[in-house]
Amino acid sequence: MTSVRIDSVAVGGTHTVGRMAGRFLLVAGLAESLLNFRGQLISSLQSHGLQVHVAAPALEAGHPVREDLEAKGVVVHSIPLHRSATNPLADLRTFWALWRLMCRIRPNWMLGYTIKPVIYGSLAAWLAGVPSRFALITGLGYAFQDNGRRNRLLSLVQRLYALALARVQKVFFQNPDDEALFRQRDLLRQGVASVVVNGSGVDISRFAVTPLPNQPSFLLIARLLGDKGVREYAEAARCVRSKHPGVRFALAGWIDENPDAIAKHELEAWVLEGTLQYLGRLSDVRGAIAENAVYVLPSYREGTPRTVLEAMAMGRAIITTDAPGCRETVVDGGNGFLVPVKSVDALEQAMLKFIEKPELAARMGVQSRRIAEEKYDVHKVNAVMLREMGIT
Repeated sequence: MTSVRIDSVAVGGTHTVGRMAGRFLLVAGLAESLLNFRGQLISSLQSHGLQVHVAAPALEAGHPVREDLEAKGVVVHSIPLHRSATNPLADLRTFWALWRLMCRIRPNWMLGYTIKPVIYGSLAAWLAGVPSRFALITGLGYAFQDNGRRNRLLSLVQRLYALALARVQKVFFQNPDDEALFRQRDLLRQGVASVVVNGSGVDISRFAVTPLPNQPSFLLIARLLGDKGVREYAEAARCVRSKHPGVRFALAGWIDENPDAIAKHELEAWVLEGTLQYLGRLSDVRGAIAENAVYVLPSYREGTPRTVLEAMAMGRAIITTDAPGCRETVVDGGNGFLVPVKSVDALEQAMLKFIEKPELAARMGVQSRRIAEEKYDVHKVNAVMLREMGIT
């Protein structure tokens, strides 16, 4: 087992809070998420004197994410991991690679997020003797959208979750519904602690308030999946445009390698008929948010949706679903509206309110910014996580 050293630093004849020497391994399922979603967490860990290692797929030499992380002083490891594949041999290879990596670098802390990094990262860390092991549940994903086609996959994922989470000290959830579900289904055993944090947080200085456009307009940013409510968004947009042809509906994102992905021909049809303006995959979403008055996410379930937090920080009213992870971001009638999952009619009616009363977007946007500052500031969220991991 590796040791951890606390160095006290003398300043002006007194001692400041100690800096903790050790190695922290962050395991991710998508390389881009390391900077987009965990960049501030990595910086916070470094500010406490930790050497940060990250492991994610496809991070070979020359990858721009790798170069940006290494410029920050992060040690980068590329691992074989396919987020959506269900090949047991491929998953065994992922587990084996993580175990070998941990045996080699001997981290003091390990945190995995998303399904496979949580499951295989936690099990590998336990077998490798990593002293402090943590998991972050950022959402339940495709397997938990329970229906007849997914029952076998759901059963397997739940068994693996229960096995892996029994080997960590603490599990972080991004909404109370997910925490309750894991407890109810005995995926999280009684002896394992859990903490609900306010999503991944948002950098409220980077996502600053911008003026609203003159005309009502709507935006959805998401992986192009059915479970994100993309089809409901397109159908509601079609209904609204039949009454108000000049209203713009923008869509940003990409077709994901997922069984629930939107088909390319569906997207092309929406664009061709003029229902949606497709913005593609954006490396920086701030321009798209600035150009639209209302942010929409009709998702079936989330951890806590980061794009909603970014839109809130920029002073945008929100329409989202009364679903786990989504409902926490909106005070219905305060900073936006909550609609039932899969209800095109309710989504259309919420959109029409902003068209018929344009002043709503400005009033609700002010409330969104206030909530972002008070509840979702990334520095506040990260402070809770570091404290719960015993780093501060």
